[in-house]
Amino acid sequence: MPRPHPHPRPVDERRAGILTGAAAYVLWGLLTLYWHELSGLNAFGLIGWRITWSVVVLGIALTITRRWADLRPVLRDRALLARIVAASVALAINWTSYVWCVTHGRVIETALGYFLSPIGLVVAGVYHEHLRTAQRVALGLAAAAVVVLGVGYGAPPVFALLMATTWTAYGMLKKSVPLPVLESLAAECLALLPVALLMLVGMQVFGPGSLHGASTLQLVLVPLTGVVTTVPLLLFAHAAPRVSLGTLGWLQYSVPTINLALGVLVYNEAMPAWRIAGFALVWIGLACITVDALRNRTAVLEPA
Repeated sequence: MPRPHPHPRPVDERRAGILTGAAAYVLWGLLTLYWHELSGLNAFGLIGWRITWSVVVLGIALTITRRWADLRPVLRDRALLARIVAASVALAINWTSYVWCVTHGRVIETALGYFLSPIGLVVAGVYHEHLRTAQRVALGLAAAAVVVLGVGYGAPPVFALLMATTWTAYGMLKKSVPLPVLESLAAECLALLPVALLMLVGMQVFGPGSLHGASTLQLVLVPLTGVVTTVPLLLFAHAAPRVSLGTLGWLQYSVPTINLALGVLVYNEAMPAWRIAGFALVWIGLACITVDALRNRTAVLEPA
């Protein structure tokens, strides 16, 4: 009679969590390559399709796992529904800002937005307390970076700031949503679906349509936006309970790092001295909150 398989050792579980977590963040970073292939299409239309196809993929996942019932609390609790709607709006603005930048040759600005996000989350996480010295320094450096970059651009880095603030808001709202990752995103996308469909129909009726001028490749890529949205999320859901928040925080820095590398090395975006100076200020600020977090045994960043 064969012996039963032993339960996975904690070290094996942690290793699997690190691998799937790293895969999730690397995929999130490399999604810039995917969205860049959709350049030329309307960014709002792309988000409409992303929401629509995400609902399809998430619906299939919920059906296979028989977890539709887990969404019932949302319908019974008006306060919870309000938080999910608010989170979905923040997510939609974040997605649209990111996709618009990628499809308009501003990949480096997305990197700045995601580098600023950890500072925003740390500050928002302790808004009810006095900021520690390192956190105040990080906030001051971030503000200085925005000034430096604003002078260099000739205008504030609006999309980077929009990405950072909406991601901070989304992260804080998610803390008060007692749903697993899959169900939470499904609820958010379902909340956005009526607006997404209305927008896509409106673009078709009153304009040339959301896919006007799309190439054959782009027509293939658009329906897959639901898959590329969901797969990294499922990898992250596997990693989250197996890896410390501190480790996940470190891994999340890979996303803006990949975006910065793609912007400079693949898409040949300029990296003048003023932009290097602005990023350097942000990196020093990130170092401050990282060291402070390690000293106080808290996570560098809790991903939303």
